[in-house]
Amino acid sequence: MKKVVTFGELMLRLAPMGYLRFVQTDTFEATYGGGEANVAVSLANFGMDVKFITKLPKHEIGQAAVNTLRKYGVDTSEIVRGGNRVGIYYLEKGASQRPSKVIYDRADSAIALASSNEFDWNKIFEGVEWFHFTGITPALSDNAAEACLQACKAAKEKGITVSFDLNYRKNLWTTQKAQEVITKLTPYIDVCIANEEDAEKVFGIKAEDSDIEGGKLNKEGYKQVAEKLVNNYGFKLVATTLRESISANDNKWSAMLYDGKDFYFSRKYNVHIVDRVGGGDSFGAGLIYSRLHGYSLQDTIEFAVAASCLKHSVQGDLNLISLDEAKALAGGDGSGRVQR
Repeated sequence: MKKVVTFGELMLRLAPMGYLRFVQTDTFEATYGGGEANVAVSLANFGMDVKFITKLPKHEIGQAAVNTLRKYGVDTSEIVRGGNRVGIYYLEKGASQRPSKVIYDRADSAIALASSNEFDWNKIFEGVEWFHFTGITPALSDNAAEACLQACKAAKEKGITVSFDLNYRKNLWTTQKAQEVITKLTPYIDVCIANEEDAEKVFGIKAEDSDIEGGKLNKEGYKQVAEKLVNNYGFKLVATTLRESISANDNKWSAMLYDGKDFYFSRKYNVHIVDRVGGGDSFGAGLIYSRLHGYSLQDTIEFAVAASCLKHSVQGDLNLISLDEAKALAGGDGSGRVQR
């Protein structure tokens, strides 16, 4: 079985029930999630052998986070234990024209303070074919950025495919810092995933005639962005998610894949959102799965978009859908009829 490793922060998510605002609620629902952990759970649900790497405290909250991954079949054997804090984020779900809001409380978390030499990448990467991380992880601290760089170098030495989701977060670092750090990582990255804003924020590459806030996307502009990313940084594949925001509850969702020669666009889905957190992560997982299983590039982008479309219907960070469900939607069965 093909093995995948993901590396990042697993956080405690605290959210008011339903659509209550922070100032309204006196209770919070506690779940766990985080970019690369979400990818790992998706891949495990697709039947893949996947290992998640992070650092978490030894106390009960750290153990509860680990147990969440174990429940879904993710290998947690190489998680480093220590430190004092599990990172936290608060989520207020948006509705109609009111956007969702995220507040981070993750400073000095165990993974942010971890020394880069705590991760034995030669051991972690034994028998592995794919390594995935996101721009959130190097944004946590200089130590985390160095750990990402060491991981990429070790992966490249072993001939492991490296995928990277830009995932720029303005609440974690500046565009200048992001560009400085990520540019050091790009020589080791094979597959780059970006949404509408990432390429502009990190690399200064903008899609022409697109209005993200207004829900207007221009395919030709995104072709230009993908071409520049490949030409400037040598990526083998660039995948771009295309989200057209009608409101906080309704989006149009599709994606594009570029291999340096041809462009592949997926079908477009009209999505009524239950929970959009983790939508990009589920796309990344779908991309990884389909590439490792020899899908054509058109089938790759269709499967990745279908998997991430379904994630928008699932409460929480984790994409709790099966391989068969993702394949059915990718194959055109989007009726939503009761399965009896």
